[in-house]
Amino acid sequence: MRPPSSPLFRRKPASQLLGEMDDADRLNRRLGPLSLIALGVGATVGSGLYVQTGIVARDVAGPSIVLSFMIAAIGCGFAALCYAEMASMVPVAGSAYTYAYATMGELVAWIIGWDLILEYAVGSCFVANGWSGYFDSMLRNLFGVQLDPRLCASPWDYASHGFVWNMVTLADGSQAMAWFNLPAVLVTLAVTVILVVGIRESAGFNAAMVLLNVGVILTLIGAGAAYIDPENWKPFLHAENGWQGVAMGSAKIFVAYIGFDSISTHAEEARDPRRDMPIGIIGALIVVTLLYVGTAAALTGMTHYTELDVTAPLAAALQSKGLTFAGTLVTLGILAGMTSSLLVGNLSQPRVLLAMARDGLLPLRFFGAIHPRFKTPWKSTILVGVVVAIGGALAPLGFLADLVSIGTLFAFVVVSASVWLLRISDPDLPRAFRAPFVPFVSTMGVLINGGLMFWLGRENWIRLLIWLGIGLLVYFGYSRRHSALNRQSEGAAEG
Repeated sequence: MRPPSSPLFRRKPASQLLGEMDDADRLNRRLGPLSLIALGVGATVGSGLYVQTGIVARDVAGPSIVLSFMIAAIGCGFAALCYAEMASMVPVAGSAYTYAYATMGELVAWIIGWDLILEYAVGSCFVANGWSGYFDSMLRNLFGVQLDPRLCASPWDYASHGFVWNMVTLADGSQAMAWFNLPAVLVTLAVTVILVVGIRESAGFNAAMVLLNVGVILTLIGAGAAYIDPENWKPFLHAENGWQGVAMGSAKIFVAYIGFDSISTHAEEARDPRRDMPIGIIGALIVVTLLYVGTAAALTGMTHYTELDVTAPLAAALQSKGLTFAGTLVTLGILAGMTSSLLVGNLSQPRVLLAMARDGLLPLRFFGAIHPRFKTPWKSTILVGVVVAIGGALAPLGFLADLVSIGTLFAFVVVSASVWLLRISDPDLPRAFRAPFVPFVSTMGVLINGGLMFWLGRENWIRLLIWLGIGLLVYFGYSRRHSALNRQSEGAAEG
């Protein structure tokens, strides 16, 4: 093991990060606590709720999925408390990357930054790809408009034996190869324009999507509550899995919570980050947990878990009670949730790239460029939009979906550890919000989220390690030599 004095582990002191906040070329501080909560809810509530709930309830946990949601929320809660302390103490762009730089050193910071690039990029491509299918369904059901199937799917698919051509069924019943996913391109470009124009406009659009999505969920819960039969909650535990199903369900349902961490990437744009960031992070987690528990209780109360339709559980449960509006409502809710998720993912990624560019690990002239009028990282935002549009249009991303989960859990582990380490290395730094019961909270954040990573399977670990290996090549080929800390140390040596 290298000694702590190795250049690979040189830390960027938190005091230096705080000093850099006064630079003129910073992002606009326009986000209040409600906007931050909306960003977290928008990034979190989506297809994980609308689809994954039915799968886990039927196959793993039964009605005890309510407990699974609560346990997953506790695991997220430990990480959320750590995120809140770090974001209130070091309110600059970069999220887990910045916190790792201040506590664990440059190499670990690069690894987590490279991991976040994967998390947001793959997540946004996957969402854009999935958005297209629901949009096509809405056009057919509401307006009778049928898009050409060749323009609504990627030309490749991924099967157990590798990549195959993606064949779609045309209106005349014949088979043809898909061309590219046009709706995925169009929604990504529209979101990119909104993001370049400004954070206030982006947050306003996201808030509208979140209100629509939450309104749909509350409507579905309220409508379903009238049809709840308590007998459907018996037995409360899954007949085959018992209490083990509760634990298994927590790991499998965790994907529904991924997203609240994106709030921390916007610390530099919070009006009063020391107050607003803890409110935004913890508030978003509380809101989504209440929505999830309410939805799970209503779903399993309306329909016995053994009879759930896993493709569209909420819509099917309501339609079975004669509520025919359910399908349209669910489609609108999913579209709103996916649009919010896409917007927040594409909003967060450039902030991470911006932080890495400021530290010299990426080219500053491009990734650090701030628009003189809109005060947004416009070049990196456009680049992210182009990459996501191409990925959403052409790539078969289903096999990469779990990489989003493993990447986020990795970030949770790093941030949980960072709080404890910074308490030891810089105990006198002002902390507007202090996570309670450290090191217990930090340790539980590491253990619970680290443990959940091992439920995601060997293949996802291999893919993550391959991606991180590519990142190490970039680091040793470019970033290490161009690091701002490296230039500072060389200048001090010459002086």
